[in-house]
Amino acid sequence: MTDLIKQFPAQLKEAVEIASKAKLSPLKAPINKAIICGLGGSGIGGTLTKEILFDEATVPIEVLKSYSLPSYIDEHTLVICSSYSGNTEETLECYSIAQNKKAKIVCITSGGKLLESAKKDGNDFILVPGGMPPRSCLGYSFTQLLHILSHYQFAPQKTASIAIAAAILEKEQESIMNDARQIAKKLLNKLPVIYCTSLHEGIAIRLRQQFNENAKILCWHHVVPEMNHNELVGWSQPYSDKTVILFNDTDENPRNQLRMDFCRKVFTKYAAEIIEIPSKGINSIEKKLHWIHLGDWISMFLAEERKVDAMDIRVIDSLKQELASK
Repeated sequence: MTDLIKQFPAQLKEAVEIASKAKLSPLKAPINKAIICGLGGSGIGGTLTKEILFDEATVPIEVLKSYSLPSYIDEHTLVICSSYSGNTEETLECYSIAQNKKAKIVCITSGGKLLESAKKDGNDFILVPGGMPPRSCLGYSFTQLLHILSHYQFAPQKTASIAIAAAILEKEQESIMNDARQIAKKLLNKLPVIYCTSLHEGIAIRLRQQFNENAKILCWHHVVPEMNHNELVGWSQPYSDKTVILFNDTDENPRNQLRMDFCRKVFTKYAAEIIEIPSKGINSIEKKLHWIHLGDWISMFLAEERKVDAMDIRVIDSLKQELASK
């Protein structure tokens, strides 16, 4: 896993190259909504894409991580099915529903049943390199999602920004790793509680997932301002086993900054420690990719501190085997 994380900047560059060569067919009908289907490592890219395009997309973008699609799916819907393995059963079910509803379908995958179905049904697909854990291939799927939406002119082109961000990450890799090592040491034997604002929730979800899969620990996350209306009340006593990770965007809405300032006072009083991770970059893509790369390294170094195998996901494999037998 260490080598895979280290290769993230190179993966982003390769993903941009793949996007530049992707062949997508013209739309047969006007599109007025887009849905991204995917789970786990293949699904988080959809969440990040929706956040980045929040104030730029010209059609509504919905991200679904389940077996079903809404009833309003029709020929005017763009459905992007993202499954790294191509065998994610929830995404395959969504593909079938979208096909039956005559939606415009584009698949992002390395192979499997999803690729077979796309070829058989004559739907577009973008093929990415296979043979790696899905959570280590976020760069591939994330880049293709942004490319597809810009190709059909539902959003500005972002691949150039991704290439720039990748070069920055490559240059700053050692510094990022050093920061991650120090943070990981602080998290040993602690339960992380991750907070950010709602437009960066994808970052919190990604870090939570990486803690789960790589470091083999539980944690939770929530967002401001929603947590100010409920979870904040739970911080009413000392929690010596919980460390708060606070993602703080310096360009955040001023009212949310005020909320963060208040929350910081509460966390200081009751949490074991607060680890603040400020944004770094000049745009949303640079900020998010920096946070993701740092978070991936934190989860890897925490796995080393805990002496666990970051690659081991036997419990998920067991679940898939049991589902396949039913």
